[in-house]
Amino acid sequence: MNYLRLLSNFRIATDALLANKVRSALTALGIIFGVAAVIAMLAIGNGAQQEILDQIKLVGVNNVVIKPIVEQEEGKVDEKAGGADASQKPKRYSRGLDLEDARSILELIPTVEQVSPEVVFETDIIRSGLRRSSRIVGVEPAYFEIANLPLDEGSHFTTEQLAKGQGVCIIGAGIRKKFFTNEVALGNYIKVGSHWLKVVGILSETLVSEKAIENLGIRDFNMDVYAPIKTVLGRYINRSSVLVPKQEDESFFIDGVEVGGGDKDKGPINYHQLDRLVVQVEAPEAVAPTTEVILRMLTRRHNEVVDFEVTIPEQLLKQQQRTKDIFNMVLGAIAGISLLVGGIGIMNIMLASVLERTREIGTRRALGATRKDVVSQFMFEAMLISLSGGMVGVILGVSMAYFIEGITDIKTIVSPLSIVLSFGVSAAIGLIFGITPAKKAASQNPIESLRYE
Repeated sequence: MNYLRLLSNFRIATDALLANKVRSALTALGIIFGVAAVIAMLAIGNGAQQEILDQIKLVGVNNVVIKPIVEQEEGKVDEKAGGADASQKPKRYSRGLDLEDARSILELIPTVEQVSPEVVFETDIIRSGLRRSSRIVGVEPAYFEIANLPLDEGSHFTTEQLAKGQGVCIIGAGIRKKFFTNEVALGNYIKVGSHWLKVVGILSETLVSEKAIENLGIRDFNMDVYAPIKTVLGRYINRSSVLVPKQEDESFFIDGVEVGGGDKDKGPINYHQLDRLVVQVEAPEAVAPTTEVILRMLTRRHNEVVDFEVTIPEQLLKQQQRTKDIFNMVLGAIAGISLLVGGIGIMNIMLASVLERTREIGTRRALGATRKDVVSQFMFEAMLISLSGGMVGVILGVSMAYFIEGITDIKTIVSPLSIVLSFGVSAAIGLIFGITPAKKAASQNPIESLRYE
C-alpha cells in the first residue's frame, strides 16, 4: 500500500501549491528562465558548429589556398626619392603565380594529393535575349572534387577537351534555371563573353550562405560557368602572356575588358596567370609542414619575390570555432548560474513554507503521518515546482531559439539532447534543493508543532 500513501502525499503537495499559485509561479521563474537560457544558448552553439562544418565542406578538407598578390614596394624614403641607394637595389622580376607552379607542387611534394589551379574572368552571359553579368572559371577536374561539387547531369571534361582547350563548359544550377527554363541545357550552347561554349555538365545546387561568401571568399557556385583552364587562358585572358606597357597611363584590353595600365589610382598591374591555387594535402598532420615547403618553393621559383599569400582555411575555421565555443561556454555558465539561483529560490521558499505550516505538519503527524510522509510531501512540492518550471522553460527556450534565428542572421539548432539535459537538470535541482526543507519539516516534534503560534 506504499504507492497509495505516496499518491496521497502527492495530492496533498498539489493542493498546497494550488493554494498558493502566485508564490509557486514566482518560485518557478528562476527554473523557467534558467532552462530557457540553456536551451537557447545550446541552440546557438549547435548552429555555429554546424555552420563551421558546412564552411569546411565548402573549402574542402586539408586544403592550402594560395592567392596571388601584386608585389608591394618597400624601402627607405631616400630610395623612393631616387637617392644613391635606389640604384644599388635592382628590382627583382617574378613571372607570378602560374600553371608551372601548380605542376611543380604536385610533382615535387610527396604529401600533396592533388592541385587545383583557377582563373576567374568577369564577363557577361547571353542567351535567348537574356543577359547577366557572371564569371567564367577556368579549372581542372580536381577542382570539383576538392570543392565538393557533384554533377547533377552530364560529365566532367575529357582529357582531349582539357588538353586542346575546347569550347565546352559546366554550368551551375542557377545558370540552368536562368537561361534554360523551358529547354534542355545539356548539349546546348551558351555565349560567355564573346565565345560560344557547349554545355557538357550541370552541377547540383549548392547552398552557400552570405556569411560564408563574405568570410571565406567563396563564390556562389550556382551562378558560375566552368571551363577547362586552357580554354579560359587561350580564349579569354592570360595575363602572363601580355607585355606590360611602358607608359603608366597606357592601358590594354582583353576580350573587351581593360586589364592593363599602371595608373596610380588603379594600382599595380596584375601579372599573375592564376587567380587562385588550391593544394589538397593527403593527411591533416601534414598540412603545416607541407605549407612550409610550399612557401619555400614558391619563394625560390618567384626569384625571392613574395607576390603570393598562403592560407589554411580549415585552421582559420577551427580557430573561429574555438572562439565561438568559449563564447558559448560563458553563456552556458551564465545560464547554469540562473538555474542554480532558481534552485536556491526553491529551497528558500520551501524553508519559509515549512515555518509557515508548522501547525499543519504537527496536525498531520498527530493524525498518524510518518516522517517519511512529511518528507515525501515537501519533496513532491519542490519537484512539482521545478518540473513545471522546466516544462515551461523548454517551451520558452525553443521559442527563443527560433525567435533569435528569425530576427537575426544567427543560425540556431535545437537538439533533443539539450531539451533532455535542461529538463533533467531542472528535475535534479528540485530533488537536491528540496531535501533540506523536507528533512527540516519531518524533524519537527509533533507536540511542539501543535503548540506553535
